Amino acid sequence: MPRRIALATLVAFSPAPPAAAEEVVVFAAASLKNALDSIAADFQTATGDTVTISYAGSNALAKQIIEGAPADIFVSAAVNWLDEVEKAGLVAPGARKDLLGNSLVLVAHGKDAEPVEIGPGFDLMALLGDGKLSMAMVDSGPAGQYGKASLESLGLWSSVEGSVAQSENVRAALALVSSGEAPYGVVYASDAAADDNVLVIGTFPDDSHKPIVYPAALLTVAQDEADKAFFAALSSKASDATFTAEGFAVLK
Repeated sequence: MPRRIALATLVAFSPAPPAAAEEVVVFAAASLKNALDSIAADFQTATGDTVTISYAGSNALAKQIIEGAPADIFVSAAVNWLDEVEKAGLVAPGARKDLLGNSLVLVAHGKDAEPVEIGPGFDLMALLGDGKLSMAMVDSGPAGQYGKASLESLGLWSSVEGSVAQSENVRAALALVSSGEAPYGVVYASDAAADDNVLVIGTFPDDSHKPIVYPAALLTVAQDEADKAFFAALSSKASDATFTAEGFAVLK
């Protein structure tokens, strides 16, 4: 065989070099930590790519993205904060979807608290006594905004406002109840499911606040296939099962 033909044959059948691993940078609402950590671990094992997730309040993350933080994907706990990112021109065209739903619950420290019915006339202040009601920031954190809106709708906010202990995000609010620093807290059902030191004693009526929707978007700085693949993976059957197990409602 002529040397030139042999060389061409060798090149044609030489294995291609392995693709370099890519990094996906995700900014996500703090309440998603357990579910997203699991989904990211499975994705990394399957693809060899790296998923780096920054968790915080959706309001803080949105502001960071608008100010130039290099995120590829944003998963917010409220529609309004993703709206702000989209208004800034930072969402890739056609790459936004409503991913999950949630519910708002009242949790107590420990496992011995009695269940309550949350509605108009519920004496939350009597339940608190001298204790604090732990909530995310009521003017900016989605869980805090939903919680305040619900308490206002039920006519309870004015009586408990002075007893509210506000935290940066809902997981921080949950931690205060988990540790016993606050006897009660208003958090998402998914957060309560993630902590064995708290007990759900009541659920806020769905019609007392806006629907809780977690929208997700691929951002304009996302350049590689790994970003697109992980965004798609958030809606896979396996991810649906993980989200459901963590207390979320999957939206389709």
